[in-house]
Amino acid sequence: MTIKGDALIDALGWKPGPVIAAALRYARAHPNLDEALATLARVGENPLEYCEDPEFAEIANRLIEADVPDTMQLGEPVPYRVWGADGIEDLTLTQMDVACRLPVSVRGAQMPDGHPGYGLPIGGVLATRDSVIPYAVGVDIGCRMKLTIVDLPANRLEGMRGKLRNALTAETKFGIGGSFKGTRDHDVLEDEAWKELPYSLRNLREKAVAQLGTSGSGNHFASWCEIEVSDTLGEVPAGKYLALLSHSGSRGFGAQIADRYTKEAMAKCSFLPANAKRLAWLDTRSSAGQEYWLAMNLAGRYAAANHDCIHKHVIKAAGLKPLFCVENAHNLAWKEMHDGEELIVHRKGATPAAVGQLGVIPGTMADPAFVVRGLGNEESLRSASHGAGRKFSRSMAMKSFTGSQMKKYLADCGVELISGGVDESPMAYKNIHDVMKAQEDLVEIVAKIQPRIVLMAGDGRSED
Repeated sequence: MTIKGDALIDALGWKPGPVIAAALRYARAHPNLDEALATLARVGENPLEYCEDPEFAEIANRLIEADVPDTMQLGEPVPYRVWGADGIEDLTLTQMDVACRLPVSVRGAQMPDGHPGYGLPIGGVLATRDSVIPYAVGVDIGCRMKLTIVDLPANRLEGMRGKLRNALTAETKFGIGGSFKGTRDHDVLEDEAWKELPYSLRNLREKAVAQLGTSGSGNHFASWCEIEVSDTLGEVPAGKYLALLSHSGSRGFGAQIADRYTKEAMAKCSFLPANAKRLAWLDTRSSAGQEYWLAMNLAGRYAAANHDCIHKHVIKAAGLKPLFCVENAHNLAWKEMHDGEELIVHRKGATPAAVGQLGVIPGTMADPAFVVRGLGNEESLRSASHGAGRKFSRSMAMKSFTGSQMKKYLADCGVELISGGVDESPMAYKNIHDVMKAQEDLVEIVAKIQPRIVLMAGDGRSED
């Protein structure tokens, strides 16, 4: 049975308009109308919780916009530029536009891998004055990439495949609750900032100790790759080498920091309209702002420590030695000078790209990643993309692709997947080559990285 707009309005109690049109498209595509209506009702009850899910983001944001009183409109947007606009959906651009209308905003930029997020979109860069926005940093504070080139030519990979696979599975853990029998050790656990955290947050150190050296679920990974260095990289001459590449963040520690200070910021910025509530800020001169800044940077150092442990233990287990490392965070805020003024630059899913600065921009579990060197473009606030960017939400990817389709894609690319779900299928992402083409004025490619043996958290659907 095909539902009509009037019936949907009666069933959900929503006002006529664009939100009903979007809801109709969802309901008519769903195989079970009752389930579709129940899902839409949940979105209507708390649309803020669905802003980052591309499947429901349009509906959620339309609902939020419908609740914004005319007396609470934001001002005109500050200058911002969009890279790769042809590949970015309207909702992402709307979120960027809202962020640039905040009274604390100075400048913005949207990277070509962008897609909707909580508050600031993924791939969003925002410079503010004397203020930090927890949800413009992100929930996974300090999430970052790390690449280590090791002392093994790429053509030796096949002869060591078993040992390399075993090193990954023995020395990395993924997903909620992932931990080792014995705790890892790292200098970050003795960081003085743990003692400076508010008393109510000091207990988070126990969680951080238990999860040190592990990764979350979603798009986090650890993989053995072939890297082709086109020119000298550090002291590594041009050539093809084996490398370890990882993507991970600050785990439960960072998520709880984000949750606590977002709630505090929202309470302080209760005057914001509904479509900007997730962009609530803390004054960096206030005690709450200084607390968040301390905790955020500690979470960033903790995320880096996770990568340190992963690379140290995996490379040692494989019997190899590191030659050169590149790493960068892409969920953090920095104090930087722009136009002669110190600003707070938020990069939510964006890579720092100052002149000469090295970073890593990944593709997918099968498509190439790249070591890049920043060109220092001021229009982008010296930033670049942090990856390829999603085309399909996780739930839509699960509906759209099968395990067999994913396996064929991986086989065609010469990739062995130890574990990983259909929700992270390469087909769910934008074309990384298109994304790199769209930002040639932001970074130059130094080396190409091709995944070969990949480990991620699974979704239980890697088989048909």
